[in-house]
Amino acid sequence: MSTSARMLSLLSLLQTHRYWPGEELAARLEVSGRTLRRDIERLRDLGYCVDASRGVAGGYQLRAGGQLPPLLLEDDEAVAIAAGLRSAAAGSVGGLEETSVQALTKVVALMPPALRRRMDALATQTDAPGPWREGPGVDAVLLTTLAQACRDDEPLAFAYQARGADVTRRRVEPHRLVSLGRRWYLVAYDRDRQDWRSFRVDRITDAAATGQRFRPRDLPAESALAFVRSGFRRIPHRHDVRVRVTAPAPRVADAVGQWGTVTPDGEDACLLEMNVDALEWPVMVLARLAVPFTVDSPPELRAACSSVAELFSAASA
Repeated sequence: MSTSARMLSLLSLLQTHRYWPGEELAARLEVSGRTLRRDIERLRDLGYCVDASRGVAGGYQLRAGGQLPPLLLEDDEAVAIAAGLRSAAAGSVGGLEETSVQALTKVVALMPPALRRRMDALATQTDAPGPWREGPGVDAVLLTTLAQACRDDEPLAFAYQARGADVTRRRVEPHRLVSLGRRWYLVAYDRDRQDWRSFRVDRITDAAATGQRFRPRDLPAESALAFVRSGFRRIPHRHDVRVRVTAPAPRVADAVGQWGTVTPDGEDACLLEMNVDALEWPVMVLARLAVPFTVDSPPELRAACSSVAELFSAASA
């Protein structure tokens, strides 16, 4: 690579990992240690704060508070980008929550304190209507702290209040953040309980990284998302919903999302199954589909559909 292309690659690597051993960084760039040291000095001359540690295990780390590589942003532009990512991470743009948190993590980690204060002031002093699927509020700074710990294999300590329980202190090895429905979850290995757990992020407070590193463990599931979903299935629900819908399975699956299971029953029919505490959500899904359907169970869903039908019939009259 040319010097300029190599510098951009070096900058990109430094901002995606908190600490890079010198040998590993040189190998990734396919250069000698001497060339790497020259490139680091070039970055410093450009104003980037790169810390170095010497010795056999020496390496480099891009310090927080530098500029925002590789974009050249004005202060107002940086605050605007962070505010937009914060809004997307909260779910205002469906499907972009995880990507927004990853991008926000990079931006906030390298943002000077003065710009962080401006971003926080903008968020705390602005009132705006939330999205229709808004869930419990989650602090974006907390999300970035958790995301950085997942990325860097860094143990976390935080206070957690489980449902119907007192606040307890947890020491965990974070694995991954999962955005599911209206909530965020942290999948992590709980050191005290010696087992994997998923934690609702809106119930986490006082999260702090320990500054250490751990060797990642194998997650006992296909993915972090599958692990969180399996936990949902173990939670008892009030209603087991079974509805036969006269519509193609892909269309029904798109309407119900991750909150139900759709099994094809021919080309233009399928079985919809949901486990819910309240029947409003199945009724809304069926109304949105606007196709014929038959309720197998529970009887309460038939009554709910009848009540809604009467209400809309009266309104149309």
